[in-house]
Formats: sequence, structure tokens, C-alpha cells
Amino acid sequence: MANVAVLDCGSNSTRLLIAAHDGTTLQREMRITRLSAGVDSSNTLSREALQRTYDTLSEYRAMMDVHGVSRGLLVATSAVRDATNGAEFLARAAQITGVASRILTGTEEAAFSYAGATSGLDPDSRPTLIVDIGGGSTELAVRLDAVVCGYSMQLGCVRVTERTLGAGVVSSGARSAAMVMIEAELDRAFDAVPEFTQLVGAVRLVGLAGTVATLAQLDAGLSVYERAAVHHRRLARADVQAWCDRLGALTPAQRLELPGMVPGREDVLVAGLYILDAVMGRFAAEELLSSEDDILDGVASSLR
Repeated sequence: MANVAVLDCGSNSTRLLIAAHDGTTLQREMRITRLSAGVDSSNTLSREALQRTYDTLSEYRAMMDVHGVSRGLLVATSAVRDATNGAEFLARAAQITGVASRILTGTEEAAFSYAGATSGLDPDSRPTLIVDIGGGSTELAVRLDAVVCGYSMQLGCVRVTERTLGAGVVSSGARSAAMVMIEAELDRAFDAVPEFTQLVGAVRLVGLAGTVATLAQLDAGLSVYERAAVHHRRLARADVQAWCDRLGALTPAQRLELPGMVPGREDVLVAGLYILDAVMGRFAAEELLSSEDDILDGVASSLR
């Protein structure tokens, strides 16, 4: 069987996974494209954001050619779901990459993220809850009685930054506004999925996507990305809160100077950490396990 590719056009980044038929990872790439820039207020993907993403997809198509990829799937998430020109983007993306494309619902996004993040985990007596913090949305998912219960919150690091934090050092007023927004969305999540209530204080929490990966790199002091040092790294809630305070007191330029900060995330990471801290607080989870396996791996598994 031929190699397959999965492309994820997210709100903040565009990513690629090329895998062999047996699931072996051949190549994994990430580019910050900020597809969702301005979507929260305009409901439209901007010309500049579209071009950044198209350029990255062209680059990825060349990589796919090197690996002989003829089959794959391009998935789009929150930014494209919310945009009036999402269908136009999807058609052009499919044309560039030569693979099928589709917009995932929030529920599908949560399910694929859960499948990817949990595939390599050691057994645990507690239910495993995944939190996938994206640019425009945050997914929560858990398997209970053989059924994945998931919910997609209209809450992401780019969306929260644009609505409440802005650029620069975070003021106490901006932080308060962000937390009001985040807590309101968590209220909606618990109302929509009553099963979440039974998980409070009794869950293994696994975090994935850019916010958690960057936090793990910062916490490890890594100047150069090392998957082995980030994947399945344990992070205490106290450390998450300490990074919230430390990064919030810095400008984006100052944050970028820290070992482990990923360029393109310095202006939105604080919002992502606020979301993460609130989720940990709501579920009374004092520890988080980071995962570099995520929605890409979940989608790739479905193609095999």
C-alpha cells in the first residue's frame, strides 16, 4: 500500500503528516499561517491569510511527491467552519494538494484528536480526557462506556487574544476579561456534556496542539525541538500558572527570546495557557500529560 498524507489547516498553523501504510511516521511538518486572523470579527478568511496557507500547501505537496503520496486527506477546522468563504478555500486547497478535503465538525475534531492522542498511552484506571487547544476552538473529549463524548468550545488562543488580550503586556483587566470569556465557554461545555461533571477530580488529563507543545518546550528549556523531551512530558498546574504570570508580564518580543518559544506563538500563547489553566481548574486536575500525537495521527489511522 502507498504512503498517505494528512494535512490539517488549523486556525493558527498548517500541518502535515506523511505516514507509511503500517503507521510509521515518515515526515511531520508545521508552519504558522494564522488562517484565522480576523475571522472572529469579519467571518471571512483574509486574502493574506489565504495566500500564506496556499503557499504552505504548495510546499507540502512537493514533500508529498518526494514520498510518492497519491492518497490522503486535508481537514479544516474552526477558522474554515466559521468563514463565509470556507468552501472557496477548501476547493483551492484540494486543487493544490491533489487530495480530498473536508471541513470537520467540532465533534469530529474532538473524536480524531482523542484517537490520535490516546493511541500510545499507557493504561490508566482513570478516564482519559484530552484537551486540544487550537487557534479558534478548544476540544474536550473522553471515552465513557466505549463512546467518545466530545465538545468543541468556541475558544482558542487566537480568538481569545483578538477579543480580550490584544498585543503587549497583559493588563489585569484584560486577563479578567479573558477568564470571563473562558469560564463562560466551560459552563456551556458542562451543560452540553453532563458526563464531564463526573470526571472532576478523577481524570487523567492529556493536552495536545501548539499551546501545550510550546509550554512543554519552555518548561524543558529547549532551544531546539526534541520530540522525546516534549512527548508525554508531565506538567503540574502550578507550572502552568507560573508560566501564565511570567509570560503575561512580557511583551511578545521578550517572550520570543525565551528558550523554547516557537516563533508565531509568542503573541497568542498566554491566551492558550489561560484556557489550559481554566480547564485544569474546572476538572480539578493538578497534572497534565503533553502529547505530540494528535488529530493528524487520528485522521491518518482512519485512512489505513
